[in-house]
Amino acid sequence: MNNRINALTEWMKDQGIGMAFLTSPENVFYLSGFLSDPHERLLGIAVFQEAEPFLICPGMEKNEARKAGWEYEIIGYSDTDSPWELVSRAISSRAEAVHKTAIEKEHMNVERYEEMKKLFPAAEFVPAEDKLRQLRLKKDKSELEKIRQACELADFAIQTGVEEIKEGKTEMEILAAIEYALKKKGVREMSFSTMVLTGQNAASPHGTPGETKIKKGDLVLFDLGVVVDGYCSDITRTVACHDIGTEQEKVYQAVLDAQLKAIEAIRPGTPCSKIDQTARSLIAKAGYGEYFPHRLGHGLGISVHEFPSITETNPLLIEEGMVFTVEPGIYIPGLAGVRIEDDIAVTRTGIEVLTKFPKELQIIK
Repeated sequence: MNNRINALTEWMKDQGIGMAFLTSPENVFYLSGFLSDPHERLLGIAVFQEAEPFLICPGMEKNEARKAGWEYEIIGYSDTDSPWELVSRAISSRAEAVHKTAIEKEHMNVERYEEMKKLFPAAEFVPAEDKLRQLRLKKDKSELEKIRQACELADFAIQTGVEEIKEGKTEMEILAAIEYALKKKGVREMSFSTMVLTGQNAASPHGTPGETKIKKGDLVLFDLGVVVDGYCSDITRTVACHDIGTEQEKVYQAVLDAQLKAIEAIRPGTPCSKIDQTARSLIAKAGYGEYFPHRLGHGLGISVHEFPSITETNPLLIEEGMVFTVEPGIYIPGLAGVRIEDDIAVTRTGIEVLTKFPKELQIIK
């Protein structure tokens, strides 16, 4: 079995878990190498203490699962089959009885949970999320290389967006130019819906781009990410269209100072809480504490928002191999919205900043 499944199996033995049945596309990908969006159809991996695992997926994707490198049984089904009957048979051929079973309680919906209960009415279902988060927490060399490539493309996307800024252009026009340029480079998927927000819209941390036109004196916020071979990047930059006011510049500088100091604080053995507190205290000292409403950052990998959460209350110690964002922001309605975000990989002795686009305030004329 591969190392990831071995690690999961060892945990199952330690916890007395007979089977794990995992259904989120992210964790199926992590364990199998098979990346799929099955929509409403069932996708899953069953892992056992001793017996070989199996993967179930729509039959039309069976060949893709094999090409992805999954070397164990693949059960493909048609739209007229009952996938749960196939699951039941496959499990029964591997285990005489199923008692303690690990599932992703955060992902499995009620309908699927009820199907599992019908199949195994005596089973105890326990959450697998904590263990899977631990397994995915530290990235190996292959994962880091994919994230680096995704970050390089994110830098390119920001550069494209900045070059498109012109008074009178709409947010959606610039967004379209960014994604078109990425498509020409072979990018099929973004990490999330690209954000280009100008003026008042930038003061909403998760605003929605639309037909708002850029005006002189606007701050323009870009937040985007690119997926490479299943791994995400996530970058935010804020730039100015022509000259901006003194208070807007002060806000920008407060965010930049906080972001740089927080990055300086990252070392193996440092608590997540200290990193958040470093940025938060500087923003509060500058007089904008109430306008920084979110955590400092989040883990990054197969999902754009992963474990750990970089908050002022998280005591988790930073370790080599972790990848996460650092993204302080200040959002003042009627004045300014500024966020600066980088992706950080933790090394044995320090860090590698994976996103490289410049952060000093750029004034586009």
